[in-house]
Amino acid sequence: MFTAIAVITLAVGIGADSAIFSVINGVILKPLPYPHPDELIELSHSALGVHLPDAGSAPFLHFTYRDQGRSFQDLGLFRWNSRTVTGLAEPETAQCLNVTAQVLPILGVQPALGRWFSENDDAPGSSPTAVLTYGWWQARFGGDRSVIGRQIMVDGVSREVIGVMPASFRFLDRDASFLLPLQLDRNQTVLGDVDYRGIARLKLGTSIEQASADVARLIPIALHKFPPTPGFTVKDFEDVHFAPKLQYLKRSLIGDIAQTLWILMGTIGIVLLIACANVANLLLVRAEGRQQELAIRAALGAGWREIAQELLRESVALGLLGGMLGLSLAYGAIRVLIAMAPAHLPRLNEISIDPVVILFTLATALATGVLFGMIPVFKYARPRIADSLRGAGRTSSPTREQHRARSLLVVVQVALALVLLIGSGLMIRTFQGLRRVDPGFNPQDALTMRISIPVTQVQDAPAVIHLEQSILEKIRNIPGVTFAGITTLIPTEPGPLDVVYARDKTYSQSVPPLRRLKFVSPGLLAAMGNRLTAGREFTWTDTYERHAVAMVSENLARELWQDPRLAIGKQITENLKDPWREIIGVVSDEREDGVQEKAPPVAYYPLLMNDFEGNVVAARRTVSYIVRSKRAGSQSLLAEVQQAVWSVNSNFPLANVRTLAEIYDKSLARTSFTLVMLAIASIMALLIGLVGIYGVISYAVSQRRREIGIRMALGASHPDVTRMFVAHGFVLAIMGIGFGLAGSAALTRVLGSLLFNVNPLDPLTYVAVSLGLIAAAVTASYIPALRAMAVQPVEALRAE
Repeated sequence: MFTAIAVITLAVGIGADSAIFSVINGVILKPLPYPHPDELIELSHSALGVHLPDAGSAPFLHFTYRDQGRSFQDLGLFRWNSRTVTGLAEPETAQCLNVTAQVLPILGVQPALGRWFSENDDAPGSSPTAVLTYGWWQARFGGDRSVIGRQIMVDGVSREVIGVMPASFRFLDRDASFLLPLQLDRNQTVLGDVDYRGIARLKLGTSIEQASADVARLIPIALHKFPPTPGFTVKDFEDVHFAPKLQYLKRSLIGDIAQTLWILMGTIGIVLLIACANVANLLLVRAEGRQQELAIRAALGAGWREIAQELLRESVALGLLGGMLGLSLAYGAIRVLIAMAPAHLPRLNEISIDPVVILFTLATALATGVLFGMIPVFKYARPRIADSLRGAGRTSSPTREQHRARSLLVVVQVALALVLLIGSGLMIRTFQGLRRVDPGFNPQDALTMRISIPVTQVQDAPAVIHLEQSILEKIRNIPGVTFAGITTLIPTEPGPLDVVYARDKTYSQSVPPLRRLKFVSPGLLAAMGNRLTAGREFTWTDTYERHAVAMVSENLARELWQDPRLAIGKQITENLKDPWREIIGVVSDEREDGVQEKAPPVAYYPLLMNDFEGNVVAARRTVSYIVRSKRAGSQSLLAEVQQAVWSVNSNFPLANVRTLAEIYDKSLARTSFTLVMLAIASIMALLIGLVGIYGVISYAVSQRRREIGIRMALGASHPDVTRMFVAHGFVLAIMGIGFGLAGSAALTRVLGSLLFNVNPLDPLTYVAVSLGLIAAAVTASYIPALRAMAVQPVEALRAE
């Protein structure tokens, strides 16, 4: 029984530690699966002049760096979008990675079949080509190797398949169906168009700081090498203040999840320490029972080293057994984690129990075996022979020194458990705070899906909007649908940014800050659950007659005119050469980037407009539908929506089908993940700590039966005896809480970046957790204390 309890206790701690380490190893420590991954960087920029900390990259910068850069072996551009594929089976919307010809050679990934894009494939006007990813090739072509040279229809354009990527290929942790060449035209390139991401491979021996200096040198050259976007001047782009923002590709991929994972590793390490303290307590009890045996062996000539080695061998054996079982638990935990697929966790496919994790587990098992084994070694490996042999007498009872070591270990367990419980309490308060935040839309009972209408299918811009409206009306007629609307941007999705000029404002610099743009249909506000703060929303007359109208978010209206009502009738534009557009409505703020982030300022425009961003008539061809219904999320509603779309055009597939509730929950994914992991660690720590208190009190009762008998023979009542042992447990808990509060005040500060409107020293959390732990400790002490009430004085004294 002793071995089983010790091994299981250690297995829980070691298994949890190994599981978290396998995540850290897969996400943070493993290099990217490309040749010489330490040379790969993301080539991005900031544009602080328009309040844009991450402005990506642009063709005018790309061409300049390729022509005159000194730091890169090569560099490329890429961007993601979705494309409509027809002619294979049912029409589908597929994820597409658009790249320049340099991207795949930079990564050093060879196609499994065929070839990658050549410079000729990427030249403007060249024959359309495509490279398939392995998964899509298997799913759509059954792994047919004769796919090379076949044609596929993408957005109504026939493209020749020239290659298939290997099964292991993933680009920055995202899956694509196929890759297409960007075919950028240098002769048509203008300043702006920062809608791309850049990737580069550093030259051998070049540091990222040297590359940043080289990019900073080239930015002014690029600004004078290409013409500005119509309606803007070179001075406008100089005021944007482009600056290099280079970072290693792995750092860009991981983001800030590393801090969260290291915090979780620390919390699980605390659980392991608590488990070690618990097992050390068990070993102390076991060693006390063997004092006479050790004393006899010492009297017969056994040296201190021999006895210490035997005790350590036992503890190390327990550690290794716990490690073996813990590795099995870690494997199961990793399988569960991968099946859950947390949305915020990158490189999920690289998390596994590999040789590095096995070595870590072995080292942890050995270290824990030595750690908890040294305590009984120091205490009992040099047995006092005379005292131990005399201790065989019937009148012996445990000494104060014997109780002190076990009590100290329990205090340590309680203190460490309190630290984890307070951390978990702070995360609970954070989660509650986020749940109370008004996201600015109603996430319940709403379905979203995206539809694209390529120009090859419908060329006329007004006809595109008529089709989108026809689909909208069909959806609104579905039984159970209460509202439906169209938008180009749903929460948490990256959206277009552009400057917004106000006609009655002057600017200290030539370019105002960038704002988020949304293009919406009539009825969208009701479908999303937005509120109209002032004015009115768009009508179909505004849309089809292309009235120069706009709406703005409440925070943008307050920023420009202090009072949202004063925004009505004001005029804005995105380009001083385009028409001024009258503000007819103010919309409540919407937390587009997640409830933990501030709502961005937004400008709303109709789906069809005149003279917008260089287009005489601009129509939104890729839109998302918001369908509000109690049946949202059901297969039956989705099937009816699909039929409604196909009744208008059978070549329009649905893409990105989700509910708003899923999108809302995804914005809380990181907090939820951290909360769950901390809660699991806290519960394990609490249970192990309470088992420690229970064990100490239970052992004290069994060792003090003679004392209990004497006390009761002299008149002590059962409640008096029970209170004596409960008070012992209470004192241990109070001491542990005292140390734990001090440790929590120091350690919970590292949670600051994960908290939302909660102070790391939140008194309510500290008090509530402390009181709860005291109550649990008293309960754990009371149960074994009840056994003291069953002691019969006569029998206890007779047994002595």
